[in-house]
Amino acid sequence: MNQDNRTIIGVDVGSGSVRAGIFDFNGTLLAHATRPITLWREAGQIVEQSSREIWQSVCQCIKEAVSKSGAAPASVAGIGFDATCSLVVLDAEGRPLPVGPSEEADRNVIVWMDHRATAQAERINQTAHPVLQYVGGKISPEMETPKILWLKEHRRKIYDRAWQFFDLADFLTWRATGDLARSTCTVTCKWTYLAHEKRWDPDYFHTIGLQELADEDFARIGQRIREPGTPCGNGLTLEAADEMGLRVGTPVAIGMIDAHAGGIGTAGVDRGALHNMAWVFGTSACTMMSTKKPVFVPGVWGPYYSAMVPGLWLNEGGQSAAGAAIDQLIAFHPAAAEASERAKAAGVSLPVFLADRALKSVAAPSQAVELAQGLHVVPEFLGNRAPFADPHARAAIAGLGMERDLDNLVALYVAGLCGIGYGLRQILEAQSENGIETGKIVISGGAGQNPLVRQLLADACGLPILTTVSSEPVLLGSAILGAVAGDVSPSVPEAMSRFTVLDKQYDPDTAHQMCHQQRYEAYKLLQDTARKLREF
Repeated sequence: MNQDNRTIIGVDVGSGSVRAGIFDFNGTLLAHATRPITLWREAGQIVEQSSREIWQSVCQCIKEAVSKSGAAPASVAGIGFDATCSLVVLDAEGRPLPVGPSEEADRNVIVWMDHRATAQAERINQTAHPVLQYVGGKISPEMETPKILWLKEHRRKIYDRAWQFFDLADFLTWRATGDLARSTCTVTCKWTYLAHEKRWDPDYFHTIGLQELADEDFARIGQRIREPGTPCGNGLTLEAADEMGLRVGTPVAIGMIDAHAGGIGTAGVDRGALHNMAWVFGTSACTMMSTKKPVFVPGVWGPYYSAMVPGLWLNEGGQSAAGAAIDQLIAFHPAAAEASERAKAAGVSLPVFLADRALKSVAAPSQAVELAQGLHVVPEFLGNRAPFADPHARAAIAGLGMERDLDNLVALYVAGLCGIGYGLRQILEAQSENGIETGKIVISGGAGQNPLVRQLLADACGLPILTTVSSEPVLLGSAILGAVAGDVSPSVPEAMSRFTVLDKQYDPDTAHQMCHQQRYEAYKLLQDTARKLREF
């Protein structure tokens, strides 16, 4: 087949939807498809999904994207998967096991944002085990070993019956190829695998109470660990190929976490991953900075070896709620219902409607910060992921009056965006204090697409914000892995350079530098006050 007609597929499984995109060999998105997936929420910070529903949606999206593109199934040179760092539990027949009190087997995924294992995470942290130095000093309830420990303590029969505990991205590659290999990205970032030593630490699992996993030689969590982009098994199985409408044996790449795919799909622009921080601003926010040598930053996850770019170390920060925090914040306001109706009529989301309204009221995007005068927001609705690793942190808002108008809602929205930017600034400062200097930030994710958002974030954190040409950088990141698995590119770094293209640069506005410095000091004061008030 002519190289000009060859394609690669990227699949992204997020918190609320599955997306598939088909790209040509220039990195151009030919077509994409999206399907929603169910998110069950219950008391006790329980959030669950279904791996069966997710897999069906993956196959449907791939079929639809290929059909829309007009490409032949035989044109697909490789497939890459990314997904949220959620825990999938299966029995010996590969069937789902219920992970919560609903007892519904299809609810077999503990979603990343599920914080049911907070107590288990805190007990693990009290051990001060040496492996914890590779997760910023503290493990998070978002990670997998606390969640598995919760299952053992609260649902022992399910724990004992479990044949495999998968990170969601690894479940997808297993389901596609039958290969049980795990990704260095998933197990290093979320399971305490020591990729730089190519081993699990049995003592850690004995210490925290998961000794069975170690005594079984880690058969249930991964005995073969491979770098992202490595070909998985013999490609698509007959069953998976039939479900996707593709050829049997189509190469499938070892996958990665969704935020890291965003890093792969963006950080290669300009001066590359050793200069740029990749920042995925979606439902949550993830910061990813690569270094040649390991750097330990308290409260920032890592350093992880070969977790994003093979051969480089990675420090990962961010916040558990980012786009979701903005949604929560503006939902409180008395004018939210009216604004939602107007947004719906305009065919845009509520945050986009508010951003556009803010832009219309100022001469330049950087001036929008003036709309938020007197309003300050620390948007930590779901804790502080970095740099404090504090799952108990909560949001704080200062300066609210009794206004009920749309302009005041816009002001609150702008204050929330600034708060997101100041949280990013704290991570940058923590990394700088430990020797990691960031030149520029490359943004991706649905919550960061509006020009107002990009400019305000550049102003708030004090660094240039870059965007890439691709409208779907996370999907492109997964497709890049597929390109490597399919021998389209010889390595992930080469593919990053080949497929990512710089679009725009948003430089910090010097005229508002003092304003943001003052607001940043107010942010830290409010954050510290909220932390102290938890004691009462």
